[in-house]
Amino acid sequence: MVSPQQTAAQEAARFVETFNNVIIFPTIALLTAVAFLVFIWGCVEYFINSANDTGRQEGVKHITFGIIGLVIMISAFAILNIVANTAGLDEELKCANNPSASGCTDFFTQPSSGGTTGNGGLEGGSIGNGGMGGGSTGNGGL
Repeated sequence: MVSPQQTAAQEAARFVETFNNVIIFPTIALLTAVAFLVFIWGCVEYFINSANDTGRQEGVKHITFGIIGLVIMISAFAILNIVANTAGLDEELKCANNPSASGCTDFFTQPSSGGTTGNGGLEGGSIGNGGMGGGSTGNGGL
């Protein structure tokens, strides 16, 4: 039986994957192609206008803008991958797609709330001052 947390995680994983595959990565690929074309156009301009100083300067400007665009797009792609891997989204996506995979058995379980006595913390206590799990008596929780 699939828990509501697993269902929500699977839906979130599908949304993130679809968003990346439909919007983010094609946009990065398109902008990278545009930057590459600007670079190539700058090279062509530079060689065609080899006798003309202003034409060569335009070519150099387009080459520079093309290189800057390529660096930005490659950096954006790398940063997105680093953030996804650092934040653990790769593990969440793997476990959302296959909850029975190794290491995913307790991935979507919530911590138990309550305890005997406590002053806060993540799980709180039955008599305490809150925390995520709250308490039956005390100053609540989240």
